[in-house]
Amino acid sequence: MCATSFRVRCFMRQRSSWSPILLVATGAVGFVLFGYVVYPSLAVLWQSLGAADGWTLSHYGRFFSFTSSANLLATWNSVVVSCLSVILAALIGVPLAFLLSTFEFRGRKACSALVSMPIVLPPLVGVLAFVFLLGESGLVPRGLSNLTGSNSASWALNGIAGVVAVHGYSFSVFFFTFVSSALENRDTSLMEAAASLGAGKWLRLRRVTLPLLMPALVGAAIIVFMTSMASFSAPLLFAGELRVLSVQLYSTRLSGDLRLAAVQSVVLSGVSLAFLLALRYWNNRRRVTMATKGTRGRRRSLPKGLTRWLIPSAAFAVSVIMVLPHLTLVLLSFVKQGTWTFRSDTWFPTEFTSENYRMALSLARPLANSIQMAFFATLGNLVIGVFIGWLLAAKRIRFGNAVDALVMLPWALPGTVVAVNLLTAFSTGNVFSFGQVLAGSVWLLPLAYFVRNLPVVARSAQSAFAQIDPSLEEAARSLGAGWWLRFRRVTLPLIAPGVLGGAMLAFVTALGEFVASVLLWVPANQPISMAIFGEYREYRLEVAAAYGVLLVAFIGLVFFVSRVAFGSKAASEV
Repeated sequence: MCATSFRVRCFMRQRSSWSPILLVATGAVGFVLFGYVVYPSLAVLWQSLGAADGWTLSHYGRFFSFTSSANLLATWNSVVVSCLSVILAALIGVPLAFLLSTFEFRGRKACSALVSMPIVLPPLVGVLAFVFLLGESGLVPRGLSNLTGSNSASWALNGIAGVVAVHGYSFSVFFFTFVSSALENRDTSLMEAAASLGAGKWLRLRRVTLPLLMPALVGAAIIVFMTSMASFSAPLLFAGELRVLSVQLYSTRLSGDLRLAAVQSVVLSGVSLAFLLALRYWNNRRRVTMATKGTRGRRRSLPKGLTRWLIPSAAFAVSVIMVLPHLTLVLLSFVKQGTWTFRSDTWFPTEFTSENYRMALSLARPLANSIQMAFFATLGNLVIGVFIGWLLAAKRIRFGNAVDALVMLPWALPGTVVAVNLLTAFSTGNVFSFGQVLAGSVWLLPLAYFVRNLPVVARSAQSAFAQIDPSLEEAARSLGAGWWLRFRRVTLPLIAPGVLGGAMLAFVTALGEFVASVLLWVPANQPISMAIFGEYREYRLEVAAAYGVLLVAFIGLVFFVSRVAFGSKAASEV
């Protein structure tokens, strides 16, 4: 009885000591989630149903009309491209994960690093690298036409094949990372038990390994599908006449048909969320877990014979292919302008200069704008993300599941949808914009960066808080430490690596953001992604490549700083 009353008094004392912070955190999180996530989505839904004389479904009728099937065709194309992207990314990433996680050979770590290189390429820069490498006037098609003696490229990536190839290359990192992590932590006793029962290699793979890998495979598939649905850069530059819904939404918005754009935004959001919910439901029903001794296996040495040479050769070959877009970008950035054009007879550049970097650095304002906007957006992500992580990890608020879903909503929505939502919501002054019209101002783009990357920091913060042993804080409290001293001396050092890792990821994502930027930027805050796109449209490909190299180099510097300053845990979060 006494012990019970003591625990109750301690609990009440703990709650009362944290009540001011709890109030502030709950209020800030509620204001942000409703004002910048829920309200913009409701504003777009309202606009899609609105008319001069009341509510109407006529705009949805325009979208689903078979007489004008452009929107339906764009939706179908988006789903097809996303499904094919999932398949190709899995075909690239999963075998690489098995290869590099199963066998030990010289250069394996280098191969793993090179295979992960697509992650440092921002979407627009990665697409441009593919254009320079495999587009109609790229290095590879030119080389093939030179070998065959043809005046035109006999083969080049374009249309749906080009978009899927870019997606498969860029997003294979998700399958590689997820599956590699699962394989690194697999319990070898399960495979040994299956082998002792007479199961062959293929039966063990089908009945033991694949079921245990299913959460990782489904998680990667969800990310790849939703990222492909939201993709804008690849369809814009590679698809040609093939229209997908994200590009269709962009075109409709620019044409001024706001009602139809709102409908397209709602449909695109619905398809993405439906796929997410379906996969999560299926994964929960098929999840396989087993209680074991948890014995982690070691990588096997290479088998004897021809396979001993084929495995590392294949790994190195794929690694080189994965880094080719980066090398192409660097090469083109040093090409002298006007010496290697679409009509050039030579397949490989012959004149080089550093003038492109001088021109890019002389117009360094876009890079400075991107750094500034990404910094302030990430700073906001840190404050609100830590609040969210603290509230959710300890279940300090009711309706935690609903809050968790709202936190992840900006991640589930395509970038074009987030941009349209913010444009619609803040085209007039309201309480969430403090009475100011944000549309057409310099503030809306960093707000989009903040909203898009909030789930990244919130998730990392929630995970960091969940790993803290409550006894540490209780010990500090028993020694008389107040909540601020406990947070500064105990909690903050423990959560810092994970939280800062998520913040670094949010920062580099905001740096190269293009999808929201193309709708929200104004001349006063032109980001580097729009500067790169502008140089590309003006056919100054060499300067665009130099901009891209500078951006990739800066992102690489951020990764390096995160590893040195915050440790390997933060780097792994990034």
